[in-house]
Amino acid sequence: MANRTVSTATAIHGTNPQFLIDKLHRQRIYDSLYWKEHCFGLTVTGVMEKAVDLTSIGGCYGATNRPSEFICLLLKLLQLQPDRQMLDALVDQEDFKYLRALALLYYRLTEKPAEIYAKLEPLYRDYRKLRQRQMSGKYKLICMDEMVDELLRSPSVCSVALPQMTGRRKLEDRGDLAPRLSPLDNDEDSDSD
Repeated sequence: MANRTVSTATAIHGTNPQFLIDKLHRQRIYDSLYWKEHCFGLTVTGVMEKAVDLTSIGGCYGATNRPSEFICLLLKLLQLQPDRQMLDALVDQEDFKYLRALALLYYRLTEKPAEIYAKLEPLYRDYRKLRQRQMSGKYKLICMDEMVDELLRSPSVCSVALPQMTGRRKLEDRGDLAPRLSPLDNDEDSDSD
């Protein structure tokens, strides 16, 4: 039961939501002690409580590709498929940065490109530091805005291959997205006065 998607879940990108994490990583997560002890029987509220206690982001690490708590909770969220209002609330809250990071990665995996750009780009102004566990097992510091940039530009984040996304310029040309206004544009106007 703990390794199944809820029966009310809808397909995302034409597949079972938890299949957005590749089979090898999913199997490592299912076999991990953290998954068996802490993720069995969790609800969305339980995932949020666990995410508040996170101290780093990351995917699989070390010689044995051990899954981080972060990626375990991401898989559980994919299985539970929270509703859009709850997801928006998780992204918009500012109190718990690792909970926000988890929600951002989930959002990037599951939503449509125009919605992703509209939701993530304002977070370029979030400069809080995050500890990121690298594949070697060591930690490095990144800022939330760097994570947002990776989510919008990189093919994978935290050992998770991201679905291909339509480019911003193409979405603007189609009229699905308004042109992005840089905060620097406002600074130039105020300097010239």
